Amino acid sequence: MFSGSIPALVTPFTAGEVDLPALREFVDWQVTEGSSGLVPCGTTGEVATLTADEHAAVVKATIEAAAGRVPVIAGCGSYSTAESLRKMKVAKELGADAALVVVPYYNKPSQAGIAAHFRALSESCDLPIVVYNVPSRTVADISVDTLGEVARLRNVVGIKDATGNLARVTAQRLACGTDFCQLSGNDDMALGFNAHGGVGCISVTANVAPRLCADFQQATLEGRWDDARALADKLYLLHDSMFADASPGPAKYAIRKIRPNFPQELRLPLVEANEAARAKVDAGLKAAGLI
Repeated sequence: MFSGSIPALVTPFTAGEVDLPALREFVDWQVTEGSSGLVPCGTTGEVATLTADEHAAVVKATIEAAAGRVPVIAGCGSYSTAESLRKMKVAKELGADAALVVVPYYNKPSQAGIAAHFRALSESCDLPIVVYNVPSRTVADISVDTLGEVARLRNVVGIKDATGNLARVTAQRLACGTDFCQLSGNDDMALGFNAHGGVGCISVTANVAPRLCADFQQATLEGRWDDARALADKLYLLHDSMFADASPGPAKYAIRKIRPNFPQELRLPLVEANEAARAKVDAGLKAAGLI
């Protein structure tokens, strides 16, 4: 259902408010540059700082700007099942193609609780669900066996896997079936992830280098591994720099270097990338041939 380079979109802020015109322009640029899908209101979009009204406005603006050219997977995760469901229903009403739903964080649910969370969402809303597994942020980790159980639900169609464990791709394919969509959540592992059977990446770096990331993903999907390795090498320093300080600070700094009018503002408790991180971003942009 989903494949290729799918940016986890940053959210532009101006004077403390969501800048919807800047977002629409950014979405149009992403689509024009070859991104094959869009994820608004993810971690990179500073979703934890958005109000419910802002969340809906960002999803709506992204869908409108995409204008059916690529699918929109709206971030709908929460540590509350009821809140996740509310977000999913809003996203469906607005016209999203799917929901990205993170494994519930902070309250550390058991495997039975994680399965029950996704079961409740599936039973109450038929919007396709992409599970997001990122144990470094959530503490909880959906096991391969639990994912296999969840994958049998009517509308759970894939996973964004940010475990950093490439062996999971094979294990999850065996547990979930070959039609289950596996997307990497780590740019720097996307080459190996796709070699193991993944079909794309929900990417931070694609905010900055959408064309290069799209070309890289297309090369892997076509089995042009020499081309893919060359592009992975070209992007490596940029991938690495995206987390040289708290994300998405480095990404917003990098975008501003390429698109000078793009707002660099973040919301507390996040702050702009520090000097060392900015130097790494500059080096990554140069290595990628973007400046």
